[in-house]
Amino acid sequence: MSYVDEVLELVKQKNASEPEFLQAVTEVLNSLRPVVEANEELYRKNAILERITEPDRQIMFRVPWVDDKGQVQVNRGFRVQFNNAIGPYKGGLRLHPSVNLGIIKFLGFEQIFKNSLTSLPIGGGKGGSDFDPKGKSDREIMAFCQSFMTELSKYIGADVDVPAGDIGTGAREIGFMFGQYKRIKGMFEGVLTGKGLTYGGSLARTEATGYGLLYLTEELIKCHGESMEGKTVVVSGAGNVAIYATQKAQQMGAKVVTCSDSTGWIYDPEGIDVALLKEVKEVKRARLTEYAAARPSAQYHEGRGVWQIKCDIALPCATQNELLIEDAKQLVANGCKCVCEGANMPTTIDATEYLQANGVWFVGGKAANAGGVATSALEMSQNSERLSWSFEEVDAKLKGIMVNIYHNIDDAAKRYGMEGNYVAGANIAGFEKVVNAMLAQGVC
Repeated sequence: MSYVDEVLELVKQKNASEPEFLQAVTEVLNSLRPVVEANEELYRKNAILERITEPDRQIMFRVPWVDDKGQVQVNRGFRVQFNNAIGPYKGGLRLHPSVNLGIIKFLGFEQIFKNSLTSLPIGGGKGGSDFDPKGKSDREIMAFCQSFMTELSKYIGADVDVPAGDIGTGAREIGFMFGQYKRIKGMFEGVLTGKGLTYGGSLARTEATGYGLLYLTEELIKCHGESMEGKTVVVSGAGNVAIYATQKAQQMGAKVVTCSDSTGWIYDPEGIDVALLKEVKEVKRARLTEYAAARPSAQYHEGRGVWQIKCDIALPCATQNELLIEDAKQLVANGCKCVCEGANMPTTIDATEYLQANGVWFVGGKAANAGGVATSALEMSQNSERLSWSFEEVDAKLKGIMVNIYHNIDDAAKRYGMEGNYVAGANIAGFEKVVNAMLAQGVC
C-alpha cells in the first residue's frame, strides 16, 4: 500500500464521524500523490502526512450567555489550530447552527494550503460556534461574543493565532469580540482581523474575497486568450463574497445574472443590481424576495437552481458542497467554460472531476478565494507597523497576490505533468512550502 493510501486509511479510522474533514483530506492527498511518490522515503520517515493531517490542537468549550428574556443559553465554541510551520495560525470564526468539530477541522485543514499560497507568513486554523446570529438583538450578540471571547482569549494572540470573520461573523461581531479581548488582556494588539477602520481595520478587507476571486478569474481567462468583457456569470450566495464578486465582475465588463440565499435564488437577465442587493442583505438583512419585489426584471425561485442558468463563468460563493454532479452536468451542457470557487469546498469531488474531464477551467477555493485571508494578513502587517494603507494600496497588493497565486498553481501543475489541473496545482504549491518549513524545524 502506498504512503498516501496508508495515511488516508488512518485518517478515516480516526475521524470516521467527520465527513467534511475526510472529504478535504481525501481530495488533497490524492492530488499530492506525484509529490509524495517523488519524496516518499523522506516524507514517510518524518511522518509528514500524519503530522499535516493531525491538528496541533483542537479546542472545544462551552459558551453560556443570557438572552433578552433573561434565559441562559448555551452554545459550543471551537478553535482548531492546525499548523503554524510558516506563521501564526490564521483563519476565520464561523457562527452558524451547522458548525461542528468536523466542519471546523475541514476548514482549518484547507486554510493551511490557502494561507501558504498567499506567500504571506501565516499558518492554518479555524474556529466558530453553533450560535446563530440571525434573529438576535445586538445585545444578545454582544452577550454571546463576550462569553465566546472570554474563553477563546486564552489561546490566541497577535503572534500566536489571529482569528477573523467568516459566515455569521461580520464587523459587528468582530467589534464585540475585540472589545472583550482588550478588556480581558488589557492590551491593544492586532489579535483579530476584519476590525473596523477606527480601531485597526484595513481598507478593502470587506471587498477582498470577492475582488480577489475575480482578479484570479480574470488572469485565468486572460491566459487562455479571452476577456471578462461581455461574459455571462452565475454567482451563488448573497453574502459578502457573492456581493463583491458580483460588483467586481460587472466592473470588468461581465454580466452577473444570479444570486441566492438559504431559501431561494434570483435570476435577473438584466444583471444583478449590486446597490439593491447590498440594501436587502447588508442593511435590511432580509430575504431575496425583497430584491425581487423591488426589481421588475428579477425572477425569484424557491430552493436551489442557479447552476441551470446558461453562463460562461460560474462562481459558487455560498457554502460547502453546493455544486453537485447534476449541476456540473448542467453547466457543461450549457457551455460553461470556467468555474472558480468563492466559498470553501462548494463543489463535490465527483462534480469537480466531471468539470475537469469535460474541459472546464476549474480553480478550487484554496486558490480562488484566498483574497480574504491575504488581506487579513495585510491588516496584520499594518497593525504591526501601526500604519494604515489606502484602499488603492491594499487593492493593488491584493491583485498582485491573486495573479501570483494563479501562476504558482499553473506552474506547479505543469511541473508534475498535470497542466490545467489547478486543483492539484494549488495543493502542490501550498503543500511544498509548508513541508519545507516542517522539515527545517524538526519534529514538532
